[in-house]
Amino acid sequence: QVQLVESGGGLVQAGGSLRLACTTSGRTFSSYAMGWFRQAPGKEREFVAATSANGFSTRYADSVKGRFTISRDNAKNTLYLQMNSLKPEDTAVYHCAAVLVVPLYNGIYYARERDYPYWGQGTQVTVSS
Repeated sequence: QVQLVESGGGLVQAGGSLRLACTTSGRTFSSYAMGWFRQAPGKEREFVAATSANGFSTRYADSVKGRFTISRDNAKNTLYLQMNSLKPEDTAVYHCAAVLVVPLYNGIYYARERDYPYWGQGTQVTVSS
């Protein structure tokens, strides 16, 4: 089992940037496909970005494409989300998620919430107008 801890959230003005990090426990981080999801007040949790276990494949929600970048450092057991050109509608609690994959699937990303059994507690991102 893997434990996930997000950091890097905060308050930023529209147009600004933040970088979120998700640190993980365990020694098999490179065996996990990872994703970022967010939940705004009064709304359901939604997909933001995902990366395969080997980091070669990524996918983004249309709402963040071109502004957000997901990356991972397998040596540091850490997942990142670089968020640029932030908008007030990006305000949400951001969660990272993990799913263990067999080597055959280490190039596949997962974009559905139900694909992920492991979740962090989340970090708040607030974008002011």
